[in-house]
Amino acid sequence: MGATVGTLVLGQVRASASRMTDSLTEQTLIERCRKQDSEAFGRFIDLYQGRVFGFVRRMVADADEAADVTQEVFIRAYQHFGRFDSRSSVKTWLFKIAHNLCVDYSRRKKRTPNAMSLSAADDESEAIDVADVRWQPELVTMDEELADAVDGAIMSMSEKLRSVLLLHDRDDLAYDEIASVLAIPVGTVKSRLFLARAHLQNSLAGYLGERAQA
Repeated sequence: MGATVGTLVLGQVRASASRMTDSLTEQTLIERCRKQDSEAFGRFIDLYQGRVFGFVRRMVADADEAADVTQEVFIRAYQHFGRFDSRSSVKTWLFKIAHNLCVDYSRRKKRTPNAMSLSAADDESEAIDVADVRWQPELVTMDEELADAVDGAIMSMSEKLRSVLLLHDRDDLAYDEIASVLAIPVGTVKSRLFLARAHLQNSLAGYLGERAQA
């Protein structure tokens, strides 16, 4: 589906969503979406578009292209909602679509990931037991300069590390949910999360050291 048609479709379903009451439960919403109910899907977009765009934006460097990828995520979801198994998590299903489209985008652009060399590569052959604690930027008052430094550190990671960090720390997915989204073992999720956090810490060490001395 082309971008223009996709924009029209999403515009129509979001307009009709404004007529839907907020009392609709998530399960009822999902069931209506599976039946191609445009009003329900508009509400679904309102609920998830911010989180999906936030994930895509840090996987796709260009803001306009990130918006296009996000739109395509919801177009795919709208087209294939009938196949969604309501016994599983709709959030996991949606992020799996988003991740796959980000991978497709990267392949089209022929981007070379900037892998971190903590080891020979970001190889996750050995599982690492990582405590289930999250990087919580909302708990830290960050000025614009520091926020840019954090964003730069995240964008400099390989896509493998970045996707795990964002899904776990920003989007609050559990290890098993991330494993489902990325189609990798839970042990690999933990290993990549360990490497991603080490990358973030190492990337910011110099900057934070300079601030402390200022």
